[in-house]
Amino acid sequence: MLRFFFGALGALALSLPAVAQVQSYPAGFRTQDVATNGTTLHVRIGGHGPAVVLLHGYGETGDMWAPLAAELARDHTVIAPDLRGMGLSAQPAGGYDKKTQGQDIAGVLDALRIEKADLVTHDIGNMVGYAFAAQFPQRVTRFVIMDAPLPGIGPWDEIVRSRALWHFSFQGPDAERLVAGRERIYLDRFWNEFSFDPKSFSEASREHYARLYARPGAMHAGFNQFAAFDQDAIDNKAFVARAKLTMPVLAVGGSASFGPTMAVVMRAAATDVTEAVIPNSGHWLMEEQPAATVAAIRAFLGKAP
Repeated sequence: MLRFFFGALGALALSLPAVAQVQSYPAGFRTQDVATNGTTLHVRIGGHGPAVVLLHGYGETGDMWAPLAAELARDHTVIAPDLRGMGLSAQPAGGYDKKTQGQDIAGVLDALRIEKADLVTHDIGNMVGYAFAAQFPQRVTRFVIMDAPLPGIGPWDEIVRSRALWHFSFQGPDAERLVAGRERIYLDRFWNEFSFDPKSFSEASREHYARLYARPGAMHAGFNQFAAFDQDAIDNKAFVARAKLTMPVLAVGGSASFGPTMAVVMRAAATDVTEAVIPNSGHWLMEEQPAATVAAIRAFLGKAP
């Protein structure tokens, strides 16, 4: 059931030299630093219509969603933040448990005067998105969750025994010393080992994200995402015990990564789950198979009324 990999738990041009470029967000998108829940998140906003929130994972930032944003912005208002401590968002000392970060997302929607939204997530974004949906189920209309586990839910105990996931426990001052100045090497490990074809994660994207993760404090904040998993598992078990999610859920896995296991995970936490497997893809669905991934998401979300 569990395939060779279990998900890595993975506006810049105006602030950094344009050495490497990834696909830009469409014209008309703006960026806004939104104060929320005791921190500040860097948020991309554009399009028109009902809202959809896009949450990225480790090894990337909200920049990963540009191809999907271009499609959805035709009939949705797209909100794509950098998570707490990641990308161009602030790096507070604490609050990296996903329950707190779910509250970050609620605060962003409050600041933008948006009551409810569709939700699309990947990797660490899955964990934040689930915590948001579990705490504020009335605010999530549909939920697309892609290729990473949820601490404490479904086959989590089996998943974390995978040797591929040693990075879950790689944190602390000495880990940070080992990675300092070698951020690209550390991140290449994720992009190479968790891909169907490593060449699908382009050199431009690697340079782009490595530069962001080399910013002061970025690796420390990123490691804190993993350090919170034990608390996340406790919180998630409590969420499931209280109630399963009832909104429609699309559980997407890469064929060479989570595959149908993503739906197994979500059926432990939600009552209305549709399975989707993207062929010829590992974990990095938006880089490896962007057209197929965008098509699957669009078909599930449908055209906004």
